[in-house]
Parts: sequence; C-alpha cells; structure tokens
Amino acid sequence: MIKQDISERQVKSTYLSIGSNLGDKRANIEKAKHFLSQNDILIQNTSSYYETPSWPNKSFPKFFNIIVKIKTKLSLVDLFITIKKIEKDIGRKKALRNYPRVCDIDIIDFKGKCLNVQLENNYNIQTPHPRMHNRNFVIFPLYEVNKSWIHPKTKANIYTIIKKFRNVDFSDIRIV
Repeated sequence: MIKQDISERQVKSTYLSIGSNLGDKRANIEKAKHFLSQNDILIQNTSSYYETPSWPNKSFPKFFNIIVKIKTKLSLVDLFITIKKIEKDIGRKKALRNYPRVCDIDIIDFKGKCLNVQLENNYNIQTPHPRMHNRNFVIFPLYEVNKSWIHPKTKANIYTIIKKFRNVDFSDIRIV
C-alpha cells in the first residue's frame, strides 16, 4: 500500500467572487449565498464585504464584493450553469461588459485546477479566473478567507500577489 501525503488527501476548495452594484447590494449577495446553498453548494467561509469603485467607469455605482469558500460535488460546467441561473434569478439582465449589475458571480479557483472549457453557447470557462490576480476586490477578500492560498497556475502565494498592489490607491477599497 502506498502512503499518501496529507496534502494529497485534502480536498481542494473552490472560491467564488460575488458582487453587486445595483439595488440593495448586500441583500443581492445574501440572496446569491442562499441560492448557492439551495444547489448542493456548501459555503464554508465568507469574507467581509468590500466596497470598491466600478471599473473601468468610476461614475457607475460602487460595488460590494465578497469571496466565498465552498465545497461542492458539482463539476466545473454544472457549477458555472448553476451560478448563471442564480444571477438571472436574482435579476441580472444582459448588458454591455462591465456595466452595472444586480449580481455577478465568478469562479475564481475551482479545486486548485487549471482548466479551460469551451461551451456550445460561446462561453469559455477558465480557472483560475484569468484576471483575478489583478483585482484588489478579489485578492483582498480571498486573503481574508485563506491566507495560505496558492495560485494554481503561477504557484504564487497570495501574499506575493498582494505585494504587487503596492501602487494601488487603497482608499478605493474599504470593508463595509
């Protein structure tokens, strides 16, 4: 019998970013968490709420964002389909890219895997999220939830990623 290392036996977690910048932002995020739990998704940990300006258009309403650490038996594709349905159920409408939205859920890290899945309807699911390391509204709450998180692709630890934000105006992000 081959003895497994403890780290090999640990189930890797999945991390989702949930954001809203329309309506009752906090209630929208709480609804998203509720709907996740109704779909075989166990929320293990939740960050504080972080408020940040909209990007790239700072004249749009500010966002509330959180990170949730989850456990699920859903496949990446089934998780993606589930979160798209949840966004729609909460009231998300088709809009131009980066426009205000009631609910936005992104898969940040799916069980520590590097995956790229093309769906029939032109959706492309990529994990880890390809722009997550450039987004303070993802990295700071992720650090709060898991200070030892390692980027699945670059293998950089989260503290190293945070240090790259040294030129960021930290007045743009606050816990609410």
